[in-house]
Amino acid sequence: MYLSWLGIIRLGFVQMALGSLVSIAASTYNRVMVVELSMLQIIPGLLLALHYFIQISRPNWGFLSDKGGNRTFWIAIGIIILCLGSILACVGIMLIPFNYLLGLVLSIIAYSLIGIGVGASGTSLLAFLATRTDHNRKAAAATITWIMMIFGAAFTAILVGKIIDPYSIEKLLKIVGFISLFWICTTLITLYKLESNYEQKIFDTFQPDSVTFFKGLKQILLEQNTRWFTIFVFLSMTAYFMQEPILEPYAGLIFKFSVGESTQLTGYHQSGILLGMIMVGFLVTGMKLGSLRFWVLFGCLGSGSALILIAILGQISLSKDALKYSVALLGFFNGNFAVGAIGSMMELAGNGIKQREGTRMGLWGAGQAIAAGNAMIFSTLFVDILQSFTNNAAFSYGIIFIIEGILFLASAILATKLISIPAKAQNLSYSES
Repeated sequence: MYLSWLGIIRLGFVQMALGSLVSIAASTYNRVMVVELSMLQIIPGLLLALHYFIQISRPNWGFLSDKGGNRTFWIAIGIIILCLGSILACVGIMLIPFNYLLGLVLSIIAYSLIGIGVGASGTSLLAFLATRTDHNRKAAAATITWIMMIFGAAFTAILVGKIIDPYSIEKLLKIVGFISLFWICTTLITLYKLESNYEQKIFDTFQPDSVTFFKGLKQILLEQNTRWFTIFVFLSMTAYFMQEPILEPYAGLIFKFSVGESTQLTGYHQSGILLGMIMVGFLVTGMKLGSLRFWVLFGCLGSGSALILIAILGQISLSKDALKYSVALLGFFNGNFAVGAIGSMMELAGNGIKQREGTRMGLWGAGQAIAAGNAMIFSTLFVDILQSFTNNAAFSYGIIFIIEGILFLASAILATKLISIPAKAQNLSYSES
């Protein structure tokens, strides 16, 4: 009934697609709107927040895959919707200089589709991993698939950064169209018959589930571990995502990065995450060094310190290389944190009432999405407000980076209480609750 290592890697290619496509919307599109189109930072911030708030529907996507068992169907549908949204978002940016209202409406629709696609595919994929991965392989499976996702984001950012200069929106549209088509084809190929090997056994173990979505959600909210881990996810993801919409504009405005250079900066961040995850995965799995709680704490403390360093660099106007190295360091500590958090999530997803793994993953995904959306609005809105009062871009961006660093430190404190909570596997069926 369990996935082989090859099956886990096949799912990892879908994670690569998610990382690749979302990185363009969260970084390159954001940079173009703020720097090239001279729009307020809050506008792309709200669009990014919209795509996260749409993902409040994640528990429902997970519940649908729990009831039917056909998780790969929802994974594929989600990737197709995500690709359509990515292309439409680029078209919206193209229209903004000529018809501002039409371009903005199109962008709102596009970012909504991006949110739906990420929610449907990401939640079902995590639920598939949680239910079809052997217990001894869960931490490794989470690390492998997340490393592949980060690699997809980093490779895409660096590739787009190298080929997009000299920049034109037409060139960007061609690049996004090609990348979207590539990932649709890759997803359909990697998912082909992946679930059919388990189909008969799934039907043997799945029971007819007449429980409604809200009843299923109430069931898992009664679980102490599920509730507290949701709180931890919300706080730590708020800290994690605050820099996402403001890092590239910060590099462009303060350090005079070009579009290509600032896009590559996101690649340095993602590469740092990749290195941090690989190192922790090797140390925990191969060398048995450090617990999940230790690496969550280490990652949170390191991330907070790196963000404060990035804020200071803007005040003393050091070289572009200094910012690149600092962003890579931030990514490294983000990777340390991510391995601990993802490993905990994979372990806790299977604890509690049976046939609710997808719903739990969806709940935590919704908590992450709400946190990310709030982070996008807060960071972009307050950058604009601070600039209007101080007329000092470096100071305004620096304050937000420092606030984000403080939130990471607060997450570390919370982690000492929550990650150590022992898992209480209740192993109940839905009919017993």
